[in-house]
Amino acid sequence: MDQHPTTPGQGLTRPPHLRPGDHIAVVAPSGPIDSQRLTDGCAVLRSWGLRVTVAPHVLDAHPTLGYLAGTDADRAADLQSAWLDPTVDAVICARGGYGVHRMVDLLDWDAMRAVPPKPFIGFSDVSSLQEAFAQRLGIATLYGPMSAAGSFITDGPTADHLRRTLFEPTATTVLTSPTATALVPGRARGVTAGGCLHVLAAERGTPAARPSYAGGILILEDVHEQPYQLDRLLTQFLRSGAFDGVAGIALGSWDGCGRLDRVRDVMLDRLGPLGIPVIWELGFGHCPSTLTVPLGVPAVLDADAGTLTLEVPALAER
Repeated sequence: MDQHPTTPGQGLTRPPHLRPGDHIAVVAPSGPIDSQRLTDGCAVLRSWGLRVTVAPHVLDAHPTLGYLAGTDADRAADLQSAWLDPTVDAVICARGGYGVHRMVDLLDWDAMRAVPPKPFIGFSDVSSLQEAFAQRLGIATLYGPMSAAGSFITDGPTADHLRRTLFEPTATTVLTSPTATALVPGRARGVTAGGCLHVLAAERGTPAARPSYAGGILILEDVHEQPYQLDRLLTQFLRSGAFDGVAGIALGSWDGCGRLDRVRDVMLDRLGPLGIPVIWELGFGHCPSTLTVPLGVPAVLDADAGTLTLEVPALAER
């Protein structure tokens, strides 16, 4: 299987940005989907002038495992069909949950590599797919809100930031938030990578896992992991060498992870000794209002300013 490792300073292939009238497909690679949220999310996408197709198995339920949206084979088939369909201009995941790890190796990566790239949007459990897109297809993806997830439907700024990233990517090259501060001061340059901490940890040792994030700007966030669990996950990465040579780190939200001061203590204890700049609470991930962050794009992290500045827009010109 061909691999496309990220080279320090060199981004992955960026798909083209969208235009009104383009066609977006909704897929469910992980957990079961609430039908009303799906309807509401599709209405938001249509309000942007997009044509929306919901993949055939999005509202399926696994026959025995209620935490999955249909069978592994059907979830993989929906994603692969949408990616290979030449009329589809972008693919967005309906929600996360759990399930990507079970279906990611069922995809025909050779066939997917043979077609032009398109924007792929998701976060949380979708981190596993985004790692695979980076390693197996060499394509940049968007770590952003999903169409049947709460923040996309209920928070206007969340949806608008994704809309501008998809349609006007030159307008979203500076990422920051009111909560962004320096955990470790400094400035660094590298290619963005990362996602949900516990999902990335579960990727270690699989075909999609990169040996390390050397030279990269790592983005990390999580939900419902207590401070000692976050410590365990970070320690696993440190012991495996995955963080060796990382240029900088941007931390996102930690909803449901206990007291934020305790989480901050863990991050400083585990990441501070790396001697690299770290931003605390940049404002992406499992939070009520979230930024869309591209993965696979060269960027400059300025911890003192609390900014992550993309050196090129998240998506390419058409």
